[in-house]
Amino acid sequence: MSLPCAVLIEYHDFNMIKAQFLIITIPLTRLCATPLHSRCYKVNRAKREKTLPDVLGKDEIKRILDVAAKDLRFFCIFSILYSAGLRISELLELKPGDINESRNLIRVRQGKGKKDRYTLLSRPLMKKLAEYNRLYKPKVWLFERRPGEPFTESIVSKRLKAAAQEAGITKRIYPHLLRHSFATHLLEQGTDIKIVKELMGHNNIKTTERYVHIADTYKSNIKSPLDDLIMEDNEV
Repeated sequence: MSLPCAVLIEYHDFNMIKAQFLIITIPLTRLCATPLHSRCYKVNRAKREKTLPDVLGKDEIKRILDVAAKDLRFFCIFSILYSAGLRISELLELKPGDINESRNLIRVRQGKGKKDRYTLLSRPLMKKLAEYNRLYKPKVWLFERRPGEPFTESIVSKRLKAAAQEAGITKRIYPHLLRHSFATHLLEQGTDIKIVKELMGHNNIKTTERYVHIADTYKSNIKSPLDDLIMEDNEV
């Protein structure tokens, strides 16, 4: 019976600067039968697929918010996720003092990468937040399901999906989709990509550039060649 032996393999990821290493186990008899110079293997990682994020249209977001208006808490939650481009974890960790009404800003404390940043606070939303604060009087967290206890990601996700379904939206809906939509809509409005990068809290501008393709395609107003064909048929 052959005994297992650990072998160190250099594993190159061309998307990273440093090489990574894998440990595999092979029978000792096979290792001993292999020439010494052949015992190191290089394995190149397959390239990652480049996918574009999903995005909701402004009309779809409005339909979701119209449905969510029945519950002021979730109307404010969904509105901030979209209007500030927050990650769900960042939203749930907001405290009442993070809302800067005088400057129309929201302070995000220790977001991804352990960085603080400021992002946008929608002016029309400020009235709703003031009403929310009067009704629910949050103590520790901005959005609390019970005094001192924040909502969970699961609850927010389920309520968002339910609102979208009631609004007649058939796309796959999840909280991060509102963040994708925030970045895309800002770029469509002509916002500088460097500003969008800072608002999103991205470390690398390449992450922000994913949204440029979607925004540029939307803004281009290029007419499909099929448009003329259908118009010709309709005129007959």
